This record gives sequence, structure tokens and C-alpha cells, in this order.
Amino acid sequence: MSSYQLSFAGEVAFVTGASGGMGKAISLGFAAAGASVVLADVDDSNGEAVAAACRSHGVDAVFVHCDVSDPDSVAAAFALVAERHGRLDCAVNAAAIENEEGPLHECPLDRFDQMQAINLRGTFLCMKHEIEMMLPAGKGSIVVIASTNSFRPQASQPAYTASKHGVLGLVRSAAYDYAARGIRVNAICPGSIDTPMLRNAMERRGRDPQEVASRLSALGRFGTPEEIADATLWLCSDASSFTLGHALAVDAGYLAR
Repeated sequence: MSSYQLSFAGEVAFVTGASGGMGKAISLGFAAAGASVVLADVDDSNGEAVAAACRSHGVDAVFVHCDVSDPDSVAAAFALVAERHGRLDCAVNAAAIENEEGPLHECPLDRFDQMQAINLRGTFLCMKHEIEMMLPAGKGSIVVIASTNSFRPQASQPAYTASKHGVLGLVRSAAYDYAARGIRVNAICPGSIDTPMLRNAMERRGRDPQEVASRLSALGRFGTPEEIADATLWLCSDASSFTLGHALAVDAGYLAR
């Protein structure tokens, strides 16, 4: 977080999908900016390692195992936030999967259901608790990691695209409903970001990384998780106080084409 010199000292942030990729970079960004961080994911080993890296910045950071598709697991994670901090200032919903290999008529029902359960239902469940924790204070900021697929689908990604259209609907609806109560809700729409999920998808489809980067990025390169973290922390900060219900594309110009 060298770009904006934002400070979150004294604030509490909750991040899902925190064990790797964009969620990891966002968690570390919050910690570097002085926030206490609660990291949630199903990958316990990597999650604990990221929490330890956050603590190296001198802040309180704890990992909690959380399956965002499971209401009880989500409730337990937020019970920990309440017990440990008694408040929540910022929340970032980054947990997601993408594991498709074909067009809609070839998409198995269980794969479609799993995608909606984690990407869409998981965001819905977390937002319910995030908003409930922020309402008493009358302030807070929530960021959902959507996708350029929220606007322009890639081939053979029907379930993922549907889930990312859905999370954008949640963001816009919540932004309208809670603006007057001090809670800002926005989305980040990442383009081709160099994460394990992107690398796995390219390998699964037999794609050449350089060809993909050239096709999806006007800069001819993949973005970094840290570039998403910079944008996310800006949306969580007072520097973006007049921004809500927005889908911020961080995509090297992909959606502008």
C-alpha cells in the first residue's frame, strides 16, 4: 500500500478469501495501513500464514476457518469479530471459485449450484452480517470483488458469469438501501489478475498466458493482486466518501474496448 498512504489505524477489517490471491493482498494492505484484520477462508494453512504476515505489521490479526456458503460457519466467523473487537469498519468479500470448462448446456447442475453457493450466496450471507454489525455505529464500508464478467462474459463461463452478475445486483441494491444509514457498498471488477485461480483456469483450458494477457489487457500484462488491494482500500477509505453503488473496473482497459 505505497500508492495512497491511507491510514486505517484503529479500524477493524474483515476479509473473505484471505488465504491467497486478491484476498491475501487486501488483508496485507489493511494490516500495512494499521487496521486490525479478521481473515476468513477454508484454507487453514495458508490463512494462518497470511495472518502471521499481517501481525508482522504490528496489528492484531486472526484467521478464522469460514465456508461462506454455510450460514452457521459465517455466523461463527462474525461472532468471533464481535467478541474480539465489538465493531466492524470495513469488509471485503473476495471469496470465489471458477472451475468451468464448457458452455451452458454442458454445465453440470452440481457445478452451477456450487458456483452460486460460494460466489453469490456466500456474498449475500456475509453482507447480511457485515451490515448488521455496521448499523449500530452508523458507518462502514463494504467492497465486493465482482468481475469484468459482471459486464462482459468470457466463453464457457455461464455459472461464473451468472454469479458475478448477481453479486453486482447485491451491491447496487444494498448501496441504495443503506446509504442514508452511513454504510457505503461498492464493487471492484478485476480484469486478468495474476492469481492462482487465473493460472489454474488457463492451464485447464490449455491457454498460453502471454496470449491471454495480450487479449485481455491493453497493457499486455496481467494485473497484480496488490493493484486490486490498492483500489479496494481506496473504496474502503474516506477518500472515496462520495462513491457508492459503483463497480470499479481494474482491468487495464478491457471493458473500454
